[in-house]
Amino acid sequence: MKSFYAMSVVALAALLAACAPIPRQAEPAQALTLAQASDVTAKAAELNSHWWTAFKDPQLDALMDRALAQSPTLASARARIERAAAAAESAGASSKPQVGAGFDATYQRFTEHGMVPPPLAGSQRATLDLRASISYEWDFFGRHQAELAAALGQRNAAQAEAAAARLMLSSQLARSYLALGRVLGQRGLVDQQMAEREQALALVRERVAAGLDNAQELRGAETPLPELRRQALVLDEQASLLRHQLAALSVQPPGALKALAPLLPEALALRPDEGELGLDLLGRRPDVLAARWRAEAATQQVTAARALFYPNLNLNAFTGLSSIGLDNLGKSGSLVYGIGPSLRLPLFDTGRLSAQLHGSAAERDSAIAAYNAALLDAVRDAADQLSSLNSVAQQRTQQQALLANAQSSLTLAQARFDAGLGSRLAVLNARGSLLAQQRQALDLRGQALDSQVGLMRALGGGWIAAQ
Repeated sequence: MKSFYAMSVVALAALLAACAPIPRQAEPAQALTLAQASDVTAKAAELNSHWWTAFKDPQLDALMDRALAQSPTLASARARIERAAAAAESAGASSKPQVGAGFDATYQRFTEHGMVPPPLAGSQRATLDLRASISYEWDFFGRHQAELAAALGQRNAAQAEAAAARLMLSSQLARSYLALGRVLGQRGLVDQQMAEREQALALVRERVAAGLDNAQELRGAETPLPELRRQALVLDEQASLLRHQLAALSVQPPGALKALAPLLPEALALRPDEGELGLDLLGRRPDVLAARWRAEAATQQVTAARALFYPNLNLNAFTGLSSIGLDNLGKSGSLVYGIGPSLRLPLFDTGRLSAQLHGSAAERDSAIAAYNAALLDAVRDAADQLSSLNSVAQQRTQQQALLANAQSSLTLAQARFDAGLGSRLAVLNARGSLLAQQRQALDLRGQALDSQVGLMRALGGGWIAAQ
C-alpha cells in the first residue's frame, strides 16, 4: 500500500513537471464604461415597467396584455431561457461528486485449457458483480468554475434578450396604436375639410351663375376636393394596415380589430426631460446588459480553455460484492473495494488546445466589441429620442401660435359675416385654414407621443435585471 501511494506521488510530480506551456496571447479588447460612452451624469427617475398604462387607455392595456401573454416571439425567448438554464445546471453538476451503482451478471462455461483452475475449469457458472462507485474531480485550476460562470452568463443574457424582445414588442404595439389614433383623427378632420370645400364650391357655383365670379374662380374652388379625397383614401389604407399590424402583434386574425378606433391622448402622459436621462437607466437597457453578459461569458470561456492545459485530477472509489455463483454473492469473502487517484494531461494535444484557446480569445474580443457597439448605440438612441422630443415640443409651441391666429381669423370672418360686411365664402376659407392648422397640430401631437414611446424604449422601459 505504501509503495502504491509513493508511485502515485511520483507520477503526479512527473506530470506536473511536464505541463505544456500556454501560448502567449495578445492583450484582450477593453469594454467601454458608461462614463466613456456618455457625457450625461444626472440621476435618472425610475420608470414603470408597464409604462404604457400612463396613457390611461383600457383598449391599449388589453391589447398589450394579450400580446405579451401570447406572442410567439416571446414564447421562443422563454424557451431559450430554459435551454440556457439547463446548460447552467449541467455545468454546475461538473463540480459535484458523481455517484453510480451497477450490477452485472453473466452465465458462462469456463475453459478447461485456460488460466482458470479446477474445479471451475470446464464448469458452467454464473459470475456476479454488484458495486457502487463515486468519482470526484478536483477543480484545482478553476475550469469547472469558469464553465459554470460562462453558462450562468449565457443564461442571464438569454433573460435580458427576452426582456429586450418584450420591450420591442410593447413599444411597437404602442406606437402602432397611437399611430392609428392619429390617422383616424386626421381622417375626421379631412371629412370636415371636404365638407367645407363642398360648401365653398356650391357658393362659387352660385356666384358664377349670378355672374359675380368667372370660370377661373370655379376651377380654383374645385381643385382642393380631389386632393382631399386622395388623402382620405391614403388615410383609410393606413388605418387598415395599422389595424392588421396591431392584430398580428396581439396574436389575432387580421380582421379582428376592424372596429378598433382609439383616440389620440390630448396630453402627453410621459414627461422625461434632459435631467432624467441618467446613466443608470442606459445601463439597465436589456439589450446592453445582454451584450455585457455575453462578453463576460466569453471571458470565462477563455479561462476554461486555458485551464485545459493543466492536469486533470480525479479521485475514484468503489465498493461492492463480486462472486462466482449466486450463493456466494452474500458471503463476506465476496467484498471488493478500491480507491485511487487518476491524473490526465494531454502532452501531445497542445495544437488543438492552442487553437481552442485562440478561438475562445477571439470570441471574447468579438463579444466585447459587440457590447461596446450596443452601449454606443444605446446612448445615441436615447439622445436621438430626447432631441426629437424636445424639437417636437418647440414645434408645438410655434404651432399653437399658428392655431391661435387661424382661430382669430375665423372669429373675425364670422363677425364680419354676421355684421353683413363679409361673405360666407370668407368664413368657409377661414374655417378651412383652421382645419389645416388643426391637422398640423394633430400630427405634431402624434409625433410627440411617438417620441415618448421611443424614449421609454431607449431607456430600457423600466426593466430591472433579476438578481
